[in-house]
Amino acid sequence: MLICRGHFASSIARPLRRFSTTAAALLRTSELTSEEWAGLRANSDRLWETIHSTAQWGTGKAYGHGPWETGLSRLTLSDADKQVRDWFVSTTRQLSCETYVDQVGNIFAIRPGCRNDRNVRATFAGSHLDSQPMGGRFDGVLGVAAAVEMLRVLEENSIETEGPVGVVNWTNEEGARFPVSMMGSGVWAGRIPLDQCWKVTEVGGGTRTVREELERIGYLGHLPANHQDGIPMAGHFELHIEQGPKLTKSGEKVGIVDGVQAYKWLTITVQGRESHTGTTPFNDRADALYWASRLIWEVRSIAEREGGLASVGIINAYPGSVNTVPGLVQLTLDVRHPEDGSLKGLMTAISQYMSELSKSSGVKGAPPVTITAHEDFSSNAVKFHPDAMSCVEESAQSVLGLEEKRIRRITSGAGHDSVCTNSHCPTAMIFVPCQDGRSHTPEEWTSQADCAIGASVLLQSVLRFDQFRHQRGDFR
Repeated sequence: MLICRGHFASSIARPLRRFSTTAAALLRTSELTSEEWAGLRANSDRLWETIHSTAQWGTGKAYGHGPWETGLSRLTLSDADKQVRDWFVSTTRQLSCETYVDQVGNIFAIRPGCRNDRNVRATFAGSHLDSQPMGGRFDGVLGVAAAVEMLRVLEENSIETEGPVGVVNWTNEEGARFPVSMMGSGVWAGRIPLDQCWKVTEVGGGTRTVREELERIGYLGHLPANHQDGIPMAGHFELHIEQGPKLTKSGEKVGIVDGVQAYKWLTITVQGRESHTGTTPFNDRADALYWASRLIWEVRSIAEREGGLASVGIINAYPGSVNTVPGLVQLTLDVRHPEDGSLKGLMTAISQYMSELSKSSGVKGAPPVTITAHEDFSSNAVKFHPDAMSCVEESAQSVLGLEEKRIRRITSGAGHDSVCTNSHCPTAMIFVPCQDGRSHTPEEWTSQADCAIGASVLLQSVLRFDQFRHQRGDFR
């Protein structure tokens, strides 16, 4: 009998063996008792070391003098991304996994279960290892590090799952270098054509394409990048920092994510006319930047009225001279709402205002300013699967024990790879608090204790789902 002391003992002696080929297993997930569930924990120190040691690949901006007070700048398919991918492959192979790379660079590490044939789909945990240009150490990374920690706990305790379980690192979740959010999971799910993604070039006018960079770093796999012909999934669980303030403000420790709000990314072009700043009166100007600023102000007002969110992240004004009235402005717009219908209404109001602005901005003697919008990306609102969410809820209650009231249902404001997997397999997400609700910044931070709580919930959730599949008869 396995004795639990805080987390499963790590010093159990056993001969090396290949899973699903050994007659006698120490423990199978289908046999776990309530006492053993309660003792099933991630190793907090080991998880913490994984999070910070992998930050050496893509060291970002320092914001303090401490050894960990440095952010992360690990853009997709960069040299740093290759290094952390190499670590991921090497580490998971040492943990009894077979690894696979598909045509968009997604990496799947699969640990065999007791029922190990190619017709049995694996239950996955995972997230992404790429970051924002000036990002932090936890966004995405926590989810992958915790999933690797899950493998370590299974290995050191000789626990066998009924079906295979795996860890996935999705390509280009952030969309920071190549402007397609959730690219790898989107291709896998059939939301985005592979050929289209291969041709995407870098933000800011770079000429390198996704395919060229996949080839350069050695991660253009041969496996089909889709859920049908590539790696199918039986379930997908993702641990993530909240990236918002709700858990921090409430003091709650675990967010059971019930869904993700809808959002759109657009590029807006404001076309005016250049002229000299010292010789052109206001009533003769077609100042593209002035009218862009009016648009930015109004878009926020519309979003507030509709209960949504809107943000401009990038502005470029041309020709970029101190004494020239800007004749062209391009800006990005991110618009979000929890409901698809409300997002559509919000977008209609924004489009109407742009049309009105174009008609009213011209004055006698100056050409009108024209405003056009191009939709770059769209993601509908999603609701996660009740069976997967139930596994997370049971696991959170098991991990927190008497503190189970510190659990809440929560809707994600940000997009995640789980949005894409949800359309093809039961999916659930787990949130843990982040300091001041901040993310996409070097100062992004989550405590060691909260990381360990989330990782323990993730571990149990995957194993509970494996047990659920066994009881449902998936492995007969």
